[in-house]
Amino acid sequence: MKKRRRLSLEEYQEGVLSGSRVGLSRAITLVESTLDSDNELAAQLIDKIYDYTGKSFRIGITGVPGVGKSTFIEAFGQLVLENKKKLAVLTIDPSSQKTGGSILGDKTRMEKLSRSADAFIRPSPSGDALGGVAHKTRETMLLCEAAGYDFILIETVGVGQSETSVKNMVDFFLLLMLAGAGDELQGIKKGIMEMADAIAINKADGDNIDRAEKAKKEYQNALHLFPANENGWVPEVKTCSAVNSEGLVEIFQLLNKFQVEQKQTGYFALNRKEQAIHWMHQTIHHFLKQNFYKSPEVLKNLSKFEDEVRQGNKHSVKAARTLLNQYYK
Repeated sequence: MKKRRRLSLEEYQEGVLSGSRVGLSRAITLVESTLDSDNELAAQLIDKIYDYTGKSFRIGITGVPGVGKSTFIEAFGQLVLENKKKLAVLTIDPSSQKTGGSILGDKTRMEKLSRSADAFIRPSPSGDALGGVAHKTRETMLLCEAAGYDFILIETVGVGQSETSVKNMVDFFLLLMLAGAGDELQGIKKGIMEMADAIAINKADGDNIDRAEKAKKEYQNALHLFPANENGWVPEVKTCSAVNSEGLVEIFQLLNKFQVEQKQTGYFALNRKEQAIHWMHQTIHHFLKQNFYKSPEVLKNLSKFEDEVRQGNKHSVKAARTLLNQYYK
């Protein structure tokens, strides 16, 4: 098979800014690469397109497994397109902890959306990134913004303690829940609910409508127990049926209401500035860790230290501090 010619910085830039889906895909592949040479080119590309970013509405979507995230995004995405907006969906697929492989199946689950010229769906393996958010998701989001997408949805693997990483890169955080699955407040961490700007109870159709309404009241009562948000926004609970496309217009209107209110008060811009600082620190952490494990001194001694810890000849903290000292020297 003929190897693809590597593009120049200018070609990558033109591909993104022209709105070409092929050009955008190739740029994202560059950003996701683990090669040092690609990382340097990717950093230059982000610099080049940065002035064209920041105009989209960034939405994080999470929920327990089986809640119907992909079905919801497919239906909600159609509504976004009907409102003459371009939509990018970044789905984070669960990488296998044993093999590093990932499913990358969301594109096949969003057939209708993936056929639209104004929609772009990009599955990314989560790798070892905290909370199932691919490390490069933020850079991918910036590329999508530069390519002219108005709405960017980031779908996470599921509910976990580190969904904070999604919250720290989006404007609005939507938590999808199910009704009729036992105690409505079980299996959902308090911290996730505190982060949510809205809760949508999906699959509110057929025999499940009454249960959904009951769950709605329970969640509303639970949300009142949390301290008020600094931005003045009061999270709301909605019911919807992604399969029947019911309740989605109300959620779309809620998103627009949030955006208008937050921009008027100045919190929208303030939140983005704080997120930019957070991602500066995250980038520093990432490259320090990467640099540490690539260090010749660490590469030479890591296996030996692992064996000593495994055999009980050295405790973990001492082994780590010794490796760090060798790295710094």
